[in-house]
Amino acid sequence: MIKEQLTQVVADAVAACREQGVLPLPPEDTLPPIEIDVPRNAGFGDYATNVALVLAKVVRKPPRQVAESIVGKLRFAYGSPLQSAEVAGAGFINFRLAPGFLGDALRQIVREGDAFGRSDVGKGQRVLVEFVSANPNGPVTVAHGRGGAIGDALAALLDWTGHRVAREFYINDATNSTQMKTFARSVFARYRQLLGGDDTVPEDGYPGEYVIDIARDILERDGEKYKDLSLDEAVPLFLDLATQGMQEQQEAALRGFGIVYDNWYSEKALHEKGAVEAVLEELKARGHAEEENGALWLRSTRLDLGDDKDRVLVRADGSATYIAGDLAYHKDKFSRGFDRLINIWGADHHGYVARTKAGLAALGFDPARLFILIYQLVRLLKNGQEVRMGKRAGNYVTLEELLDEAGQDAARFFFLMRSPDSPLDFDLDLAKKQEKENPVYYAQYAHARCCSVFEKAGAAGIALPDAETADLALLTHEGEIALIKKLADFPEEVQEAAADCAPQRIPRYVLDLAALFHGYYDLGNRDSALRFVQPDNPALTAARLSLAMGVRAVLANAFRLLGISAPERMTREDTDV
Repeated sequence: MIKEQLTQVVADAVAACREQGVLPLPPEDTLPPIEIDVPRNAGFGDYATNVALVLAKVVRKPPRQVAESIVGKLRFAYGSPLQSAEVAGAGFINFRLAPGFLGDALRQIVREGDAFGRSDVGKGQRVLVEFVSANPNGPVTVAHGRGGAIGDALAALLDWTGHRVAREFYINDATNSTQMKTFARSVFARYRQLLGGDDTVPEDGYPGEYVIDIARDILERDGEKYKDLSLDEAVPLFLDLATQGMQEQQEAALRGFGIVYDNWYSEKALHEKGAVEAVLEELKARGHAEEENGALWLRSTRLDLGDDKDRVLVRADGSATYIAGDLAYHKDKFSRGFDRLINIWGADHHGYVARTKAGLAALGFDPARLFILIYQLVRLLKNGQEVRMGKRAGNYVTLEELLDEAGQDAARFFFLMRSPDSPLDFDLDLAKKQEKENPVYYAQYAHARCCSVFEKAGAAGIALPDAETADLALLTHEGEIALIKKLADFPEEVQEAAADCAPQRIPRYVLDLAALFHGYYDLGNRDSALRFVQPDNPALTAARLSLAMGVRAVLANAFRLLGISAPERMTREDTDV
């Protein structure tokens, strides 16, 4: 918001330097982007830019000379965010904001409320975000939960920045592998056991309680009709029944985590309509698939996209490999009119990135239209030690078990705090703490404190003010100024998080904002002149309540993006406002 306006002011000055011949600059679209930052030392001003140092290399002039030329073309007239600008150091330009500008920014924040932070920079571009897509022979695990939180938050960020977004789960239900047959045999054995049989789960089968749940659902729905089937008869039937039952469990678990998909896409349907065969024929026709030793190979190394070897598309026994189906699936995504594809994959899929992009290039698509985000593993800790709670799964922790232990808000916030490419240690003890050491508690408590301010103001007979008419120029304390600047940064944070596919930016922003708010609030506990409610100064009270309204609105919007709640009350109580 503020940075965006300053960027435009600087861009206008740079353009004026070019048009008037002050600096021999090339066209604007060939120049690097203008960066606006907050100086580490507040004495240097409100904001600063290094644009002169960057452009000095282009025009081959001293950076300070370039900076002075740009400052000479800056706009300081009515409506400009600038009061002054000065050249400092090696060629930095420091800015001071015009009086009243921050007040106008706060008015806009309060005015827009739950729409503040939204933009149309995506211009309606259609984006498909595919995430989780867990195999249909096991429950949604903690690891899947991290991918789910990342995918859902990224989809929300794209929606907020003007993209048309769809969330999709790819059901890997076409496989007839030994692994899936063993899963079907495990469910059938449990089904027979529920009917009093003495069947045993295969030695290499699936022992988790979720298998019993699927068998029980089949029995409740279909009764004893499958009781006397032979194993050969039961396996193909129970392959479908078990896959359907597992999908229902996965869907319920993810819905309990706050994730609702626009589409559950069946790999089996992809095969049944001939899409995989069609893609294989197209690859052969384009000269990128060749037969060798009875198998069909994708010559991915010829495409120079980072794949280190050619890949088998169809084995010598005639069965299609995973990459064959995956290429058909990605072509289908593009055929549905999506401009960009985003896949959220676990670390075990890292090796598939280059081959998938190579396959898309072989089919004539620009591989840059596919972005694959790889996230690392999650390790659960309790009392500083790694823990396993896999009672239902048998050998790993389900997402539902984690939610029972830590709750949805903590799980989503913790999953999103760290960059996806970093392994995550999830501290269960910390996640359950009702103290400021717990990041999600600390962030939500800032929102609850805002609500507490309004509640106590109301108890004193003070209504929430109209920020449009409040005298916001009274907000002169450094803590107040810092808060307004941070609030105004929110739209840019959302845009950059969406553009970089980096949802972890939002928890970081939230914690920074919460720290500023708690710091300012705590000053009022020590100095009554800094409290929000000033009974003898209605104008100052109105200004500070407007500030708290802005903080509450931005925190609530950020929480919405993260998929967590915005509580109005929490366990701790503050007596001073």
